[in-house]
Amino acid sequence: MDALEMALLYDYYGGMLTKKQRECFDMRYNQDLSLGEIGEMLGVSRQAVCDNLTRTEALLRRMEENIGSVKRDMVIRKAAQEIRSAAAVLDTSSDPAVLSAAQRIRGAVDTLDEHF
Repeated sequence: MDALEMALLYDYYGGMLTKKQRECFDMRYNQDLSLGEIGEMLGVSRQAVCDNLTRTEALLRRMEENIGSVKRDMVIRKAAQEIRSAAAVLDTSSDPAVLSAAQRIRGAVDTLDEHF
């Protein structure tokens, strides 16, 4: 998994990690520090940092496999975009009822966007 995917998993599940896991993850993925630099800052070996990150990454992946929040969010975002595109087609109508429906659809999609 690349850094972007890990960051996304962390956004969803980071609150379930221990403080030490969060610190290590933040230093590696957000601050872009090397394993040696993290080890120096935490007073542990480079190998201890590597082990911590490996376990943390595996835990984040398992959480996603079991809970599926990231996947569900991506499906919802894609569906919202499709709905938004369909509403744009309805906007070309001259029928006031169709235009009103398109406006209600966009409002509903905007509500979804606020929650995801």
